[in-house]
Amino acid sequence: MSDAGRFTVGVFQDVEWARRGIDALLRGGFVPDSLTILARDSAAATELIQTTLGGPPEHIELKAVGPTVARGPLVAALQGEDGGLASLGLGSTIRRAGFQRHDGHIFETLTGRGGVLVAVSSEPRAADALATLHAYGGGNAAIGAWTGRV
Repeated sequence: MSDAGRFTVGVFQDVEWARRGIDALLRGGFVPDSLTILARDSAAATELIQTTLGGPPEHIELKAVGPTVARGPLVAALQGEDGGLASLGLGSTIRRAGFQRHDGHIFETLTGRGGVLVAVSSEPRAADALATLHAYGGGNAAIGAWTGRV
């Protein structure tokens, strides 16, 4: 298993909560290139990705979630060489980012219910990212720390 880097992930209840959390991350010095946003496909989620991350989202039909929009380094890490994110889902690919399978199923369930997954790729500041995600409503926020040990 390759080390795709460390990610800190949280799921916000909707786009507005995600926007508040992302704004706090940006004010805290995290750069847009370190962020990933993944949500059910909607005009609001697409607009959030375009304005925050500076480009259009990738459209992915996620197993157990349905049509999603996503952009950022976590997407590339989860896709892998086999393009597995779409066919396998978050639960099966989240290990590539240092989380256990059950974490992926939780993220997948919350996103399927309309939540917005926000991930930060910044290992030196993972604790800061985690604190910010928690403080602004990022549910089930956690740092992926299991890469290479499962």
